Amino acid sequence: MEPLSPAVALLLVLRVVGGFPSGAPASACDSMKPGHGVPPQSSPAPYRLITSTGTFQPGRPITVTIAGPPYRGVLLEARSGSSTDAVGTWQLPPPDTRFLACAGNPRGAVTHSNTNPKGNGTAFTWTPPDSPAPVYFTATVAQQFSVYWLNVRSSTLSRGAPKGLNLASRAGRAGGKPLLLLLTCFLLLQMQS
Repeated sequence: MEPLSPAVALLLVLRVVGGFPSGAPASACDSMKPGHGVPPQSSPAPYRLITSTGTFQPGRPITVTIAGPPYRGVLLEARSGSSTDAVGTWQLPPPDTRFLACAGNPRGAVTHSNTNPKGNGTAFTWTPPDSPAPVYFTATVAQQFSVYWLNVRSSTLSRGAPKGLNLASRAGRAGGKPLLLLLTCFLLLQMQS
């Protein structure tokens, strides 16, 4: 076998070191594996996915943040049940990130657009689909090329009741807050007078 020329060896090294600095490829949508050529970390992830709410309403945006140390790479999706299809739609991606078309949805996922550090201040906005099924967020987060975690998951979000005046349910939730219930009734009576 003939030894590799220095130029070919250098190109191979650069390919392995370079990874995907401009974001995950669409081929990573299902598995969430970045294709770095190294296995994910087996230790618990130092990251958590935090959502702005525990329930969702179709069309009402939800903010998702990745809490933890600075990171350089990310692939973030919303999913439902055991499906690997991305659901919902991501809104304008924050700086240093971009959309990734997954499951036929041009805004089905968000990934990094460069390897600049990203942190707790990076907020992602997602709009839920019209679906009764619970959803959760899942991410692959890379601190650096060879240090990344798969399947960083949020809590599961269930579909909540539509917001509105719905006095019966509001009164039911006011249980233990009689002053709030009394004030609500007083204001309603004032409005009718």
